[in-house]
Amino acid sequence: MADDEPIRRSPAAEYAAESQTSQVEHRLDDSENTPIDSAPMSSSVSATLRTNDPTTPGRIPKWMRGIPLFRGIVHDIRSRAPYYISDWTDAWNYRVIPAIVLIFFANVLPGIAFSLDLIETTQQYGVSEVLLSSFMAAFIFSIFGAQPLCIAGVTGPITVLNKTIFDIIERQDNPPDYLQFVGWVYLWGAILHWITAALNCTFIVHLICDEYSLTMFAGCNFLRYVTLFSCDTFGFYVSWVYLQYGVQVITRQFPSSASSAPPTPSTQSGTATLDGAFVGIILALLMLMTSFLFRGLSRSSYFHRHVRRFFADYGMPISLVAASAMAYWGRFNSANPTTLPTGKAFQPAGGRDWLVRFWQLDGKWVGIAFPFGFALWVLFFFDHNVSSLMAQGSEFPLRKPPGFHYDFFLLGITTFIAGLLGIPAPNGLIPQAPIHTTSLLIMGKPPKKEDDKDIEERPKAPNFSQEVRRSGEKQRDMGDRKSFDGHTAEMQLVARTQTRHSLHMSHINSGLEPDPTEACVGEGDAHRHEVPVAVVEQRVSNLAQGSLCLVLLSGPFLHVLGLIPRGVLAGLFWYMGIDALQGNGITRKLLYFLRDKALTPADEPLRRVRKSRILLFITVQLSGFGATMAVTQTIAAIGFPGIILLLVPLRAVVVPHLPFTDEELAILDGPTASPFTMESVGGTL
Repeated sequence: MADDEPIRRSPAAEYAAESQTSQVEHRLDDSENTPIDSAPMSSSVSATLRTNDPTTPGRIPKWMRGIPLFRGIVHDIRSRAPYYISDWTDAWNYRVIPAIVLIFFANVLPGIAFSLDLIETTQQYGVSEVLLSSFMAAFIFSIFGAQPLCIAGVTGPITVLNKTIFDIIERQDNPPDYLQFVGWVYLWGAILHWITAALNCTFIVHLICDEYSLTMFAGCNFLRYVTLFSCDTFGFYVSWVYLQYGVQVITRQFPSSASSAPPTPSTQSGTATLDGAFVGIILALLMLMTSFLFRGLSRSSYFHRHVRRFFADYGMPISLVAASAMAYWGRFNSANPTTLPTGKAFQPAGGRDWLVRFWQLDGKWVGIAFPFGFALWVLFFFDHNVSSLMAQGSEFPLRKPPGFHYDFFLLGITTFIAGLLGIPAPNGLIPQAPIHTTSLLIMGKPPKKEDDKDIEERPKAPNFSQEVRRSGEKQRDMGDRKSFDGHTAEMQLVARTQTRHSLHMSHINSGLEPDPTEACVGEGDAHRHEVPVAVVEQRVSNLAQGSLCLVLLSGPFLHVLGLIPRGVLAGLFWYMGIDALQGNGITRKLLYFLRDKALTPADEPLRRVRKSRILLFITVQLSGFGATMAVTQTIAAIGFPGIILLLVPLRAVVVPHLPFTDEELAILDGPTASPFTMESVGGTL
C-alpha cells in the first residue's frame, strides 16, 4: 500500500481501537501506521464471500464520537447490515434442512422438560407458554438479530430462577400475584439490558490483571476476558444440569402419596404407576442408546458417506420418534407411561388472559423485584453472550461479523415481552447454540499428499516464526535495533495467539467430524478426515425451527406432543448432557490422566504441561462448578448467576498468580472464539 494512501480499517477494528485508548501504551509505536486492507476475515473458505466494497461502513460518524451512548449498537448494525440480504439467499443450501430438524427437537423438548418442575410447582405456566417463548425468541433474533446462528429459548437456569422466586414470595404472609411480580422482575432486567447495551460496552467496570497490578477502568468490553476456562466450567455445569433433570424426570414418574391428589390441568398426562415408571426407564435408555448408536455409525467406516451423513443429521430425531412409538407397543402401552402435559390450543395455563397487568402490583413489591431483576441480568449477560460466543467459536470457519451489543439490546426486548405475556424469558441455549452451527458445517477433504507441491505454490498465510526470523535479519542488517524489537514483539504476540488457537482445535474438530473416514479396499491412503471448510450462515433455520414451535400450539399437533412419554425426554436429556460432557475441556483433561502414556500421541499439547499444573487448573474449574451446583440446590439459588459471573475475574485476576507458566496457560486455556469474532469486543485476553 502506498504511503500516501489512506489507511482502511474494518468497523470492528475501528471500534476496538477506540474502546481501548487506555491501553495504547502497551502497543508498538508504529502500530497506528500499519495498513489494514479490508475487514478481518477468517482464513477458511466460507459459503458466503466477504466483499471489500468501498461502500462498506467504516468509521463511526464524527458527530457520534463525543456521545458514548449506543455506539456499540450502531457499530454492530453498520457491520452486519451489508450481509442481511445474503443471510436469506445463503439459506439455499441442503445443510439448512437437517439443521432445522435437529434444532427443533433439541430446543423445544428440553425446554418443555426443563419447565415441568416450574409448571407443576407454580401452576402459572404451561406448555403453551414455553412454545410461545421459543417462537418469540426465534422470530426476533432471526429477523432482527445480528447473530442469527445463536439459538435462544427456555433454559434450565431461568426455570431455576423463576421457581426460586416463587418459593421466596410464597413464604411471605401476604404474597403478591406471581406473574405480576415476575413481570416487574423482567422489566427491571430488561432496563438493565438496555443500559448495558446503550453504554456501548458489554460491561461497565472491568478487572484487568496487568502483570502484578490490578487496574479498574470503564468503557471496555467484558467478553474479551471470557476464555475457555469460563466456558468449559459453565458448560460442565449445564451438562450436569441436563443429567440431573433427566434423573428427576424419571424419579417423578414413580407413584407417591402425593399422587393421590386429583390431577390438575398441568398434570393430566396419565396417572403415575410403578409399571409406567419402569417403562419410562426402558424408554429413556432406548433413546440414549439408539442416539449414540446413530452417532457412532456416522463416525465409523461403515456404509456410504452419504448414509453416514444421514445418520449424523437425523439420528437423534429418528431415535426420539422410535422410542416414543415404542411406548404404544404391546405391554408397554398397557403400563400407561406418563406423557407430557398439554393444555388447550393457543391458550395460557389456568384460563388466564395472555396480557399480565404487572403495573397493578403494589408499590412495595416493585422495589423488592429489583434485586431479582439484577440477578436475571447477571444470568442473561453471561449465559446469552457465552452462548453467542460458543455458536461462533474458533472451530467454525465464519466470515460474517458478530453483534454482541445489539443482540443484548434485543434480549432486553424479548425479556420485557416475556414479562408482559407471562411466559418464561428466553435466552441463549447451551449446547443447542453450538450444535446449530455444527449442523450447518460444510465438510471438505484436505488435499492428498501428492498435492502438497501444488498447495505450496498457492498463496497462503505467512509462517509467523519465519516472518519473525526474516524481519529480525533485515532489522539487524539495518542496525535499527529498536524497530526490530518492536516488530519481533508484535509478531511473537500474533504467533502466540495462533498457537494457542491451534492447541484447542484438534479435539474440537474431532467432535465436529460427521464423516471421519472414507476407507475402501485398495485405497490405502484414503483414510482421510473431513474438516470444516465453511458454515452456511443464514437466518432461515432459526426462524423455521421457531415457527414449528408456533405450529405445535395448534390443536392437532399439541395432541401429538402430548403423546411423547416423559421417559423419552429423560433419555434426550442424558444424551445431550453426555454429548456435551464428551466435548468439554474439563472432561478431556480428566481423561488425559487415564490415558496409556505409550498410546498418547507425541504431539499431545498436554504433554508439555506438568501434571500437577493440569490438576491445579482442573481443581480451580471444578471448584467453580461445585459452588454453582451447590447453590442451585438451596433457597439461595437466586444468587447462582453471580457465582457464574465470578468465573471471569477468577480467570483474569487469580489464575495468572498461580504457579503456571505462560506456555502452560496457553495450552490449558484459550480464546472461546476466533480473533475475527472477538475483535468486535476488543480482542482476546
